[in-house]
Amino acid sequence: MRTNITLAALLVFCASAAWGRTDARSELGRPDLEKISAATTDESSPYYYPRLLRAFMANDTTMSAEEFQYFYYGTLFQEDYDPYRASPNPALLEELTPIYAKERRSRADREKMLDYAMQVLNDNPVDLRQLTNRIYVYEQNAKFDLAKIWQYKLNHLLLVIAASGTGSDAENAWTVVYPQQEYDFLNLSGITATGQHFEPPHYDYIMVEQRNDSDCEGYFFNIGEMLKQYFLKHPGELQTMRNRSQEQEQE
Repeated sequence: MRTNITLAALLVFCASAAWGRTDARSELGRPDLEKISAATTDESSPYYYPRLLRAFMANDTTMSAEEFQYFYYGTLFQEDYDPYRASPNPALLEELTPIYAKERRSRADREKMLDYAMQVLNDNPVDLRQLTNRIYVYEQNAKFDLAKIWQYKLNHLLLVIAASGTGSDAENAWTVVYPQQEYDFLNLSGITATGQHFEPPHYDYIMVEQRNDSDCEGYFFNIGEMLKQYFLKHPGELQTMRNRSQEQEQE
């Protein structure tokens, strides 16, 4: 499962072959979330989210770099968005746990993996982990054309995240739309996460394994919009958090 993902990692941190000689950051840069919110919820916009969703789910490679950016971050502004959404099929996920741990998987194992991946992606199309599993099954089942199409889509989602910053400090934090993608993005880039802590006002700092002295100790992710959208839909939890914070200050 590592070969194509390693190639994707090289694309993330280097110039993007998919976009000719243009670097991902200069092509897209940090997302303008206010602009993306307006466009992806406007039926008359070419970036209207349902329109982009149909394009993404199709078995082709016709989406532009900007369309991928609007699609990925447009996820934040959909009515059913929940950054802590549960698995659509927890029973099948539990059944798959030992299968994921295998070094070799039977065709039946792979079909279960694909079945679950498709269920998750129908619920959350930008799930990086299940996109990876979908590609893996296509490759193992010799459906190479489909594997290339979905590898292209995964690469471009990773490039969108990479273009949002450098991760080196809070000011240049990467922006993802689900907490788990902090780990998925790093793992798909060949980096092993070792820990995490919250940095006020709205950053996750992910500590990583250092292979040599020049390696970064960790990376920053901006979760400000993610938290904003979550608390808009769960106002009671925001008040609970504020009450707890006040109690801690009084102690």
